[in-house]
Amino acid sequence: MKYLLSTVIVGQIRGVAQPGSASGLGPEGRRFKSCRPDHLIMKKAKVYKPTKNPMQSGKGKTDKWVIEFITKNSGTNPLMGWESSSDTLSEVKLEFSSQELAVEYLTKNKILYEIIEPKERKIIKKSYSDNFTN
Repeated sequence: MKYLLSTVIVGQIRGVAQPGSASGLGPEGRRFKSCRPDHLIMKKAKVYKPTKNPMQSGKGKTDKWVIEFITKNSGTNPLMGWESSSDTLSEVKLEFSSQELAVEYLTKNKILYEIIEPKERKIIKKSYSDNFTN
Protein backbone atom coordinates (compact mmCIF):
# COMPACT_ATOMS: atom_id res chain seq x y z
CA MET A 1 0.00 0.00 0.00
CA LYS A 2 1.26 3.46 -0.85
CA TYR A 3 0.75 6.37 1.51
CA LEU A 4 0.55 10.01 0.61
CA LEU A 5 2.50 12.13 3.10
CA SER A 6 2.37 15.87 3.46
CA THR A 7 4.58 18.01 5.66
CA VAL A 8 2.81 20.32 8.08
CA ILE A 9 4.57 23.55 9.05
CA VAL A 10 2.91 25.50 11.86
CA GLY A 11 -0.61 24.66 10.74
CA GLN A 12 0.03 25.05 7.00
CA ILE A 13 0.26 22.28 4.43
CA ARG A 14 3.11 22.65 1.98
CA GLY A 15 1.93 23.16 -1.58
CA VAL A 16 3.60 23.27 -4.98
CA ALA A 17 7.23 24.39 -4.90
CA GLN A 18 7.78 28.03 -5.73
CA PRO A 19 10.87 29.26 -7.58
CA GLY A 20 13.63 30.29 -5.21
CA SER A 21 15.86 28.59 -2.67
CA ALA A 22 15.14 25.77 -0.25
CA SER A 23 16.99 26.42 3.00
CA GLY A 24 16.10 22.98 4.34
CA LEU A 25 18.35 21.30 1.76
CA GLY A 26 21.63 22.42 3.27
CA PRO A 27 23.30 25.40 4.90
CA GLU A 28 23.64 27.33 1.64
CA GLY A 29 20.31 26.18 0.20
CA ARG A 30 19.68 24.95 -3.29
CA ARG A 31 18.48 27.12 -6.15
CA PHE A 32 15.82 25.67 -8.41
CA LYS A 33 13.31 26.67 -11.05
CA SER A 34 9.67 25.75 -11.13
CA CYS A 35 8.43 23.78 -14.13
CA ARG A 36 4.80 24.84 -13.83
CA PRO A 37 3.66 26.75 -16.93
CA ASP A 38 2.06 29.57 -14.90
CA HIS A 39 5.44 30.31 -13.27
CA LEU A 40 7.29 30.45 -16.58
CA ILE A 41 5.12 33.01 -18.38
CA MET A 42 3.35 36.14 -17.24
CA LYS A 43 -0.37 35.60 -16.75
CA LYS A 44 -2.83 37.79 -18.63
CA ALA A 45 -6.50 38.24 -17.88
CA LYS A 46 -9.53 40.08 -19.14
CA VAL A 47 -12.02 41.78 -16.86
CA TYR A 48 -15.57 42.13 -18.12
CA LYS A 49 -19.19 42.32 -17.07
CA PRO A 50 -21.14 39.47 -18.69
CA THR A 51 -24.02 40.29 -21.01
CA LYS A 52 -27.51 38.97 -20.51
CA ASN A 53 -28.45 35.66 -22.05
CA PRO A 54 -30.14 36.38 -25.42
CA MET A 55 -32.47 33.42 -24.92
CA GLN A 56 -33.95 34.89 -21.73
CA SER A 57 -35.59 38.23 -21.01
CA GLY A 58 -34.14 38.60 -17.50
CA LYS A 59 -30.83 40.19 -16.59
CA GLY A 60 -29.76 37.59 -14.02
CA LYS A 61 -26.04 37.15 -13.30
CA THR A 62 -25.08 40.36 -15.09
CA ASP A 63 -24.29 42.42 -11.98
CA LYS A 64 -20.89 40.81 -11.26
CA TRP A 65 -17.50 41.50 -12.87
CA VAL A 66 -15.65 38.41 -14.15
CA ILE A 67 -11.91 37.75 -14.46
CA GLU A 68 -11.08 35.23 -17.16
CA PHE A 69 -7.48 34.25 -17.87
CA ILE A 70 -6.25 34.45 -21.46
CA THR A 71 -4.51 31.24 -22.51
CA LYS A 72 -2.87 30.20 -25.76
CA ASN A 73 -2.48 26.47 -25.25
CA SER A 74 -5.81 25.25 -26.56
CA GLY A 75 -5.64 22.50 -29.13
CA THR A 76 -7.64 19.64 -30.50
CA ASN A 77 -7.45 16.25 -28.88
CA PRO A 78 -6.30 13.85 -31.64
CA LEU A 79 -8.31 10.90 -30.31
CA MET A 80 -11.76 12.41 -29.80
CA GLY A 81 -11.49 15.78 -31.56
CA TRP A 82 -12.43 17.74 -28.47
CA GLU A 83 -10.79 21.04 -27.64
CA SER A 84 -8.34 20.57 -24.78
CA SER A 85 -5.63 22.49 -22.99
CA SER A 86 -2.76 21.69 -20.67
CA ASP A 87 -3.20 25.06 -18.92
CA THR A 88 -5.69 24.80 -16.05
CA LEU A 89 -6.10 28.60 -15.89
CA SER A 90 -8.36 28.35 -18.96
CA GLU A 91 -11.01 26.82 -16.67
CA VAL A 92 -10.86 29.52 -13.97
CA LYS A 93 -13.40 32.36 -13.84
CA LEU A 94 -13.39 34.63 -10.80
CA GLU A 95 -16.39 36.80 -9.94
CA PHE A 96 -16.22 40.13 -8.11
CA SER A 97 -18.96 42.51 -7.01
CA SER A 98 -17.24 45.56 -8.54
CA GLN A 99 -14.65 46.44 -11.16
CA GLU A 100 -12.42 48.07 -8.54
CA LEU A 101 -12.19 44.85 -6.50
CA ALA A 102 -11.29 42.85 -9.61
CA VAL A 103 -8.55 45.31 -10.60
CA GLU A 104 -7.23 45.38 -7.02
CA TYR A 105 -6.96 41.56 -7.03
CA LEU A 106 -5.08 41.60 -10.36
CA THR A 107 -2.60 44.29 -9.33
CA LYS A 108 -1.99 42.63 -5.96
CA ASN A 109 -1.14 39.33 -7.71
CA LYS A 110 0.89 41.06 -10.47
CA ILE A 111 -1.31 39.86 -13.32
CA LEU A 112 -1.52 41.85 -16.54
CA TYR A 113 -5.10 42.71 -17.41
CA GLU A 114 -7.38 44.22 -20.02
CA ILE A 115 -10.69 45.82 -19.05
CA ILE A 116 -13.61 45.39 -21.44
CA GLU A 117 -16.18 48.07 -20.65
CA PRO A 118 -19.85 47.03 -20.91
CA LYS A 119 -21.86 48.53 -23.75
CA GLU A 120 -25.04 50.39 -22.95
CA ARG A 121 -28.19 48.63 -24.06
CA LYS A 122 -30.22 50.48 -26.68
CA ILE A 123 -33.92 50.37 -25.90
CA ILE A 124 -36.18 51.10 -28.85
CA LYS A 125 -39.76 51.76 -27.86
CA LYS A 126 -42.06 49.81 -30.12
CA SER A 127 -45.77 49.83 -30.48
CA TYR A 128 -47.88 47.01 -31.85
CA SER A 129 -49.67 49.46 -34.12
CA ASP A 130 -46.34 50.33 -35.84
CA ASN A 131 -46.53 46.95 -37.60
CA PHE A 132 -49.57 48.12 -39.60
CA THR A 133 -48.56 51.68 -40.58
CA ASN A 134 -46.93 52.38 -43.93
